[in-house]
Amino acid sequence: MSPVGLCFLFFFSVLVCHWEPVCCYANGKVTKACGSMKPHHGGASGQTTLSPYQLQTNTSTFSPGDQIRVILSGTSYFEGFLLQARDAAQPESASAIGSFTLTNPDRMQLLTCNNHQGSAVSQTSDARQTEVVVIWTAPQDSPNEVQFFVTVVAHYKVFWLKVPGPIIYQHGITPHPHQTTSTHPTIQPTTPSILPGPFTSEGCGQSKSCLLDPPGCDPEKDPHYHLLHHHHFSLQSVMFELSGPAEGYVSFALSWDTWMGNDDVYLCIKDEDRVSVSAAFVSGRTYPEDHSQSGLSSVSWRLADGSIQCRFSRPVKLTNQGRFDLDQGYFLFLASGHTQYGEIRKHSRQPLISRDRKLITGPPQVLRGSRSPTIMKMHGALMLLAWMLTGSVGTFIASFYKPDWPNQTLFGQKVWFQVHRGLMMLTVILTVVAFCLPFIYRKGWSTDAGVHPHLGCCVLVLSLIQPIAAMHRPPPDSNRRFIFNWTHSSIGIFTEILAVATMLLGVGQTSLPLPSPWATSVLIGYVVWVASLKVALGWHSRYRKSLGSGDQQAILPEQIQQSHWVGTHTSNLHPAKILFCFKL
Repeated sequence: MSPVGLCFLFFFSVLVCHWEPVCCYANGKVTKACGSMKPHHGGASGQTTLSPYQLQTNTSTFSPGDQIRVILSGTSYFEGFLLQARDAAQPESASAIGSFTLTNPDRMQLLTCNNHQGSAVSQTSDARQTEVVVIWTAPQDSPNEVQFFVTVVAHYKVFWLKVPGPIIYQHGITPHPHQTTSTHPTIQPTTPSILPGPFTSEGCGQSKSCLLDPPGCDPEKDPHYHLLHHHHFSLQSVMFELSGPAEGYVSFALSWDTWMGNDDVYLCIKDEDRVSVSAAFVSGRTYPEDHSQSGLSSVSWRLADGSIQCRFSRPVKLTNQGRFDLDQGYFLFLASGHTQYGEIRKHSRQPLISRDRKLITGPPQVLRGSRSPTIMKMHGALMLLAWMLTGSVGTFIASFYKPDWPNQTLFGQKVWFQVHRGLMMLTVILTVVAFCLPFIYRKGWSTDAGVHPHLGCCVLVLSLIQPIAAMHRPPPDSNRRFIFNWTHSSIGIFTEILAVATMLLGVGQTSLPLPSPWATSVLIGYVVWVASLKVALGWHSRYRKSLGSGDQQAILPEQIQQSHWVGTHTSNLHPAKILFCFKL
């Protein structure tokens, strides 16, 4: 086979089995990962928490040549696995023992490790499953003790590495306890129970603290559109209850400030017809890390009537878990979003953030929150003020009010010019201030805002160009004045159009959750009104000019006829007298 063909086969095999090149069998050669059993998924490391998956065998003893039924199962779905049998006395050895037989060739495939064909089993695709059954055949030179190991991939970057399974012994061998070298023991977690009914807001502020969105909502009456987070506590533990729309997941976080990052997160994730409850940690604006169920107890959930609800308890203090102590005050974040194959996606709305810190073990109270930070509200308000009021009025003045107040001045300049210049300078100032606020809030450039910030940059640059160009405009009687007038007017119109487009994109930003679609409809209505008014005033101005021109043409011929005799008989008159005659 050509080198190109070998490369294609190599990468195709990696894509099929989802394992690192050190794990897959490719190009007829055994790779190194049969020893490490580590998948290559974006450089992720294995989970350090208890595995929700386990291995079982149908027997604890065997003889050479026997066929042993091996079952991999779990309480949640998994997308990939790698299964091997090894010498229990030397579990860190890279040598795999025996060979496997597939029970479902459509979903499983045999791998060759250490030149031993069929010594490992993996999946053929990322199709989710909860159970895998294979047959292992003991070799003739089998060691006295054989232990099964499996690496299980729940999602792309969430996997448990080299989870130890049961040990089986040859007949006549006395079992003795083994001290495993694995740091990831397999303990079957307690199966979560089903909640008997929906949560209610009864007792909020009296026996429990609640964070409701919108305020006063009841999840029992409004299960589809509203979120609820409330908790009550004892001296040693705190019980949390969380409710939201069943679109994917609902979560809350404990945070030291109102910024996302370095937060203790708890998630209730919908995975088809079940709900998984876990804790995680968020570092910056990134995907939650280190999903774990460790420390959570009394877990129960409900998935019905368009809502997802879960309840769990955790101790006030958790040592060596990386979780926040609950005897401190934190800002509470409440967020929800969609999932794909049980993996959460970015929340569709800005998280609801409590206005004040809440002492988790403090007295019950009803908390208030907002989905829009004040600084982002100021950004939107200033931009709307600049381009829906001061900017629009300033352009109206320059376009249609130049002939007015012809004999009046304001600080040495015509009234229309002073009003126009003042309003447009105010527009530039408001734009500059509003432009800086999102950068202060995000502490940098926002990569999730789409085209909106790019158009905002263009509006800012064009807004700054206008006053700079106006400072260097030629005198009114200059031959180049028309160039400035045309350029200044064109840039102004283009800037206003870009500002409207930026505002239309801005009202849909998650950091400024305006009511939809009313906010967009109101803005479109305003734009249509301004455009219609400009067209009407433009037509009126042209009509007035045409009307004035017609009156002048109707009067001048009569004056000329009346003064015709005077003109023909006064050729010797002084020019000033002739002009006087024409004025009669």
